[in-house]
Amino acid sequence: MSDTSVVKETIEARANTDLTRVGDYFALLKPRVMSLVVFTGLVGLAVAPGTIHPVLAFTALLCIAVGAGASGAINMWYDADIDAVMERTKERPIPSGRVSANETLAFGTVLSVASVVLMGLAVNYVAAALLALTIAFYVFVYTMWLKRRTPQNIVIGGAAGAFPPMIGWAAVTGDVSAESLVLFAIIFMWTPPHFWALSLWRDIDYAKAGVPMLPVVAGRDVTRRQIVLYSALLFPVAVMPYSLGYAGILYGVGAAVLSGLFLLLSFKVWVAKDEKSAKQLFAFSLLYLFLLFAMLLGESLIRTVI
Repeated sequence: MSDTSVVKETIEARANTDLTRVGDYFALLKPRVMSLVVFTGLVGLAVAPGTIHPVLAFTALLCIAVGAGASGAINMWYDADIDAVMERTKERPIPSGRVSANETLAFGTVLSVASVVLMGLAVNYVAAALLALTIAFYVFVYTMWLKRRTPQNIVIGGAAGAFPPMIGWAAVTGDVSAESLVLFAIIFMWTPPHFWALSLWRDIDYAKAGVPMLPVVAGRDVTRRQIVLYSALLFPVAVMPYSLGYAGILYGVGAAVLSGLFLLLSFKVWVAKDEKSAKQLFAFSLLYLFLLFAMLLGESLIRTVI
């Protein structure tokens, strides 16, 4: 083999290693969670009254994405021990040994601070304060305090995932209003049945890791009843944007239909008591939240064009 071939192979090997490292660091940001966070933040930004320069809007969404990813990385650093035990998470970068715990903590901390500072300097201090609150709530309240101590971890900790549309709203208006609180409430009420549906067929995994999810602590029947309860409470909250007048009839009807289906699938989980119905509800819950906020975004775009 020629010297040139050896050099080429060495360069290719290093390039592949570098790309793998980039992929591992990207995985630390929990990209699937981040995508939903960015989308709901975009909707909050779009439906808020007033205008914002496109560059500032992009900056706000970038900060939301980076802040969400940073808090996800710190979550992975703190939860590396239980991630190594659970089937769903054992291949994450830290348990698999691809990224060290110290690197992850430094990565998440730097990105957290940078996202908040940039939001404050480029957009406004209210949006920056809400972003800082979101990161702190997810890291300190949910990850470090609630997750391993109480079956209400998802109920209270769900607030962290509900802040992004408020941040987007504040990026435009510079304040927090009743309308943005409703967007927060939709995600807050959606989170428990969404995660409890997942935990109904992952309860053995959670028990093995020592995470007191509701099915582990109170049993599956109690969890199913709580899913129905929160699904019923979600229904009126989901149609409130229409009731308050900042969403149109398309959203109002769509939200009622989607929420009715959500409730119906929740009853199916309660009655059928099987893994299949829980998986169906979990899958639909993702589609539900996306469609709900997509309708808000669509109506906003239509009003802008008209």
